[in-house]
Amino acid sequence: MICPNCGSNNPDGAGFCPNCGKPLPANAVPPVQPNPTPQQPFSSAPIPPNNYGGAGIPQRNLALCIILSIVTCGIYGLYWLYTLTEDVNKLTGDPNATSGGIVILLSLVTCGIYNWYWLYKQGERLDQIKTARGIASSNSGVLYLVLGIVGLGIVSWALMQNELNNLAG
Repeated sequence: MICPNCGSNNPDGAGFCPNCGKPLPANAVPPVQPNPTPQQPFSSAPIPPNNYGGAGIPQRNLALCIILSIVTCGIYGLYWLYTLTEDVNKLTGDPNATSGGIVILLSLVTCGIYNWYWLYKQGERLDQIKTARGIASSNSGVLYLVLGIVGLGIVSWALMQNELNNLAG
């Protein structure tokens, strides 16, 4: 069926659009599938459902992420940074977005300065996602940047995770 919000093709019977996360109406028109060619023998195969929210990203427990980041002296925080980046990349669908591994590498090499830039850009990207879904957004990038500069980057991460949890389901 075709998503009325973003126009992407979705498997018949899907409850949510994997591309934009909006609920799909029960009476949506199924997409017109071209006849498979030898180069595309499985083009009409249904996509298996995932166990995540409507947006295709998992919800994470904020308290657990913060506690694990503190208890592991920041090692879990690196994983959390990676997953935050990858989840936002998945929601934006930008194929040229910086990967989570590169964000970690650049943050370590620049002694955290790149992380300030990343905080600002992630806030902008989350605002763009919310605006595209018709959700009111604020200038989150500035808030995340200021929190990062004063040493409260983990608070920025928690705020980002909260936004992602809201977008996921």
